Amino acid sequence: MLVCLGVPGGLALLVFHYVPLLGNVIAFQDYQPYLGLTESDWVGWQNFSFLWDGNPEFRNALWNTVVLTVIQTVLVFPVPLALALTLNSLAGERLKRTLQSVLYLPHFLSWVIVVALFQQMLGNAGMLNTFLVQNDLPVLQVIGSPELFKALITSQVIWKDAGWGTILFLAAISRIDQEQYEAAAVDGAGARQRLWYVTLPALKGLIILLLILRLGSSLSVGFEQIILQQGPVGLQASEVLDTWVYNNGILGGNWGTSAAAGLVKGLVGVLLVIGANKLAHVFGERGVYEK
Repeated sequence: MLVCLGVPGGLALLVFHYVPLLGNVIAFQDYQPYLGLTESDWVGWQNFSFLWDGNPEFRNALWNTVVLTVIQTVLVFPVPLALALTLNSLAGERLKRTLQSVLYLPHFLSWVIVVALFQQMLGNAGMLNTFLVQNDLPVLQVIGSPELFKALITSQVIWKDAGWGTILFLAAISRIDQEQYEAAAVDGAGARQRLWYVTLPALKGLIILLLILRLGSSLSVGFEQIILQQGPVGLQASEVLDTWVYNNGILGGNWGTSAAAGLVKGLVGVLLVIGANKLAHVFGERGVYEK
């Protein structure tokens, strides 16, 4: 019976995730849509030339992707943990549930709506600049500023998804044996000490697991979010690997090169997961999978 329940999900996974992997063959072809996979000419490793010919657009996209990955790993990843610890410290269950609902809400908004909201608040004619003009203060150019683009992208990610990311941490915290807190309190441990010596050690395995999974998708830093805001700031400041693949492949017609870039990105993600998982084993953690 359980197997039958899992069949629809398994079929969906097979059809929409594994079968499309066969399309990576165009990374080794001079793919032409009107010829198809079977008739397009094979070119071997020619489509991977962007890796060794110093393609400036690709290098710029790679650099922006790495910078955003580091920023979001350092600044975005810890926010759900901090929010979960804060919510867990609240005494009133009603207040806690209300705040959770408020924090979860942005996750269900599309990036189109999120970008529009930020433009209404921080745009040249937005709420912030309207207030500054009314008070004879200099306006701030946030939307459309190449220098502030990465900070803007990061703040949007935090606002949209940080609340949703607290779910796993709150679930893990709820499973911690309350007797450990009681024993620590009897030994004279204060709130900070209980957090440091009881809560965080209990969450260590989950934190490492989520960090490893984050590394696997680290080179995907938000295609839809960035493509919606790319025009005002220009490609030099906003181009990342996903948008480079779109601009180079879908718009530029270089299907094989774009498929090669996507394939390389996927392989790098797999290697990062495997490497991080082995590092977790060195430190005695289970990671994504055991040895």
